[in-house]
Amino acid sequence: MEKKKFYITTPIYYPSDKLHIGHTYCTVATDTLARYHRLRGEDVMFLTGTDEHGQKIETKAREAGVTPKEFVDNIVEGDRGVKDLWKLMNISNDRFIRTTDDYHVESVQKIFKKMYDKGDIYKGTYKGKYCTPCESFWTESQLVDGKCPDCGREVQDAEEEAYFFRLSKYADQVRDLLENTDFLQPRSRVHEMVKNFLDPGLEDLCVSRTSFSWGIPVDFDPKHVVYVWVDALSNYITALGYDNDRYHDYDKGWWPGVNIVGKEIVRFHSIIWPAMLMSLGEPVPKHVFGHGWLLLDGGKMSKSKGNVVDPYILAEKFGVDALRFFLMRTFPFGSDGNFSNELLIQTINTDLANDLGNLVSRTTAMVGKYFGGALPAGCGATEMEKETARSAASRASTMCFGSDDPNDPVLFDLDLVSKAAGLRFDYEEDMETFAPHKALDEIFKVIQRANKYIDENAPWALAKDMETNGKRLAHVLYNLLEATRICGILLTPFMPESCEKLFAQIGAPAESRTWDAAAEWGALPETAAVTKGENLFPRLDMDKALEELEAAEAAAKKAALPAVEVEPQLTEKVDFDTFCKSDFRAVKVKACDAVKKSEKLLRFTLDDGTGVDRQILSGIHKWYEPEDLVGKTLIAIVNLPPRKMMGLESNGMLISAVHTEHGEECLHLIMVDDSIPAGAKLC
Repeated sequence: MEKKKFYITTPIYYPSDKLHIGHTYCTVATDTLARYHRLRGEDVMFLTGTDEHGQKIETKAREAGVTPKEFVDNIVEGDRGVKDLWKLMNISNDRFIRTTDDYHVESVQKIFKKMYDKGDIYKGTYKGKYCTPCESFWTESQLVDGKCPDCGREVQDAEEEAYFFRLSKYADQVRDLLENTDFLQPRSRVHEMVKNFLDPGLEDLCVSRTSFSWGIPVDFDPKHVVYVWVDALSNYITALGYDNDRYHDYDKGWWPGVNIVGKEIVRFHSIIWPAMLMSLGEPVPKHVFGHGWLLLDGGKMSKSKGNVVDPYILAEKFGVDALRFFLMRTFPFGSDGNFSNELLIQTINTDLANDLGNLVSRTTAMVGKYFGGALPAGCGATEMEKETARSAASRASTMCFGSDDPNDPVLFDLDLVSKAAGLRFDYEEDMETFAPHKALDEIFKVIQRANKYIDENAPWALAKDMETNGKRLAHVLYNLLEATRICGILLTPFMPESCEKLFAQIGAPAESRTWDAAAEWGALPETAAVTKGENLFPRLDMDKALEELEAAEAAAKKAALPAVEVEPQLTEKVDFDTFCKSDFRAVKVKACDAVKKSEKLLRFTLDDGTGVDRQILSGIHKWYEPEDLVGKTLIAIVNLPPRKMMGLESNGMLISAVHTEHGEECLHLIMVDDSIPAGAKLC
């Protein structure tokens, strides 16, 4: 029987700068959903990539002194670039598309021509407002306070010859798709699209540019380049081989797929993208899901605003799986969430260290302590537990446990079994409806129930009389291993590497880690080899972790800056006579001390060769201690007018050399040979 196909994509990210935690959030979520569908036994195709054309890239490349292709190659393929980040985050994408790939360029030109030949693309003149960072055109009425409604930045007037896509032609079909199907998720996004874009009336869309050249040429009119959204949106089908010979999957049942995107680009994916596909006569996506933003200090993370969080630092500090888990556990997937490092550490400590880590650690330690690392045969699931599990897994009925004693150990057993075996049912429902945060919530209800089960049964008390209680103790520990196994299976899409370690510690063989085994109670062999390994998630000291994180972020920012920078030379010319009016003299430091109540100022008493001491104040205490300068021969300009500083008079200025090194200002006093007499003139 052929496996069910499932195709899922992230947006293709714009490589104008390094990616941040917001991009990581989207990609980890998509990866988690892809891994979930693989766990179910489906044939999964997972695509991510980069959107590499446009005016912003062209401008940034020019500023960097490289070609646009060299610029994007560095960000995508270079050290700690996009591909490195996804490798670090254990992203399981099957394909990676770059819009500069030859096969994509070929496809886009054919797509553009198809829509042109159909009459859905026509030539005209664009006149309106343009936001370069967002690569978006706007009408005057769409602006908010005269600025881009998406990013809040300034827009520019734009007028140029352009090709237009007849988006208005497909307004009714798009409205029907949005209002009468589950195409766009979550449902709250539908109202936004209808109210803000369809109800005011769809205008035809500018789909080519002539004011820059970094893009895919319109092959039948080469002075035009294909504008971003026709180029970018087409990637979801060109990566499958649509209108190219690179791949041959488009007609093999992979399309339509699921597009996971951030809410800021839902408009393009839920209105423009389906309209393009309608024009081409192709199926629209099964779903477009618009997730919320991660907010930092109340505002959207943005490369252009500079308020980004480096996922490299977080993953290296706290571990990849801990970061993946935090992103999926903490923020409802369809809503905005407030990111903070404190919240990350708190989540690791509460859920991973205290709940999951504690359950695994305590259970494996007790199996080792009381049974030498392997439980005895006959300790496994009872028939009543298996029946309870089957009922819970199918939601067929509610089991009656048949005891009125709330402290009956059998009730504890059956309650844990019922919750663990029924977990997959709720988990599946949540994952199918794009709610990974809810799926994790269900898992942790079972983990918390298992920890409570330890306290209810008090294995340490049972172990005091092994002859009487040994069989019961073994069964309690088996039930804990089974609950842990089931939770581990369903956690695998979120934390794949940690779950491998978990399975190794509880001795779960491959056949007990499957989707089917997640709904089966008793799949773990009774005598499985159990090992108390390293703590999966050690508890973190909040203050220490924050301090180390701050130091790592500061070091990373410093390392990213140019090693040495000097001020550019002045272009304004100074005539020789003006230069000669400046009186530079050698001066010897007779005394030097810090100025009270000033962190910067040093007071110099100088011999300038006149026989009268000269006082100069200089704000260089950051770089020099007073006692290190006494006796040195320096250079000063001595014919500046006196200047009051902290109530003291400064008569002149000492000459220094200044540059920037790794983002920090560096200053060096100009010191000359001590054989030069005080008062010697520089010329």
